Amino acid sequence: MSTPPGAALWRRLAALFYDLLVLVAIWMFAAALILLAFHGEVDVARQPALYHFVLQATLLILSALYFVISWSRGGQTIGMRAWRVRLVDAQGRSPGWSRALLRFVLATLSLLAAGAGFIYCLFDADRRAWHDVMLGTRMLHVGRAD
Repeated sequence: MSTPPGAALWRRLAALFYDLLVLVAIWMFAAALILLAFHGEVDVARQPALYHFVLQATLLILSALYFVISWSRGGQTIGMRAWRVRLVDAQGRSPGWSRALLRFVLATLSLLAAGAGFIYCLFDADRRAWHDVMLGTRMLHVGRAD
């Protein structure tokens, strides 16, 4: 059986868009809980430093958990399932927790570098982004399981 091809950038971005929809729902729920913890007394124009820190840290942690759990337990997020993309390590398995967490950190840095880490997959023969090259992972386009 041959190895599935690497996932194209457009397919990765489509999956990421789907995942963003899921994350926005999670973020809204978390923000509501944090606002409740602050008794709803937060002036959005002048946020207290503690509120701002707690909110941003919580959203980052929840985002990391969403991706790390999804990648380490099956190699797919909800968006990746919809667009038939799977993350695998060099042995063709889902990455472990530590590799998935490191991938989240490196992918975030790739994104913050004006997306250059992701754009790199347009030039890599295996369609790997910077973080995939560094960690020995691949995003594969997998066919439909009929």
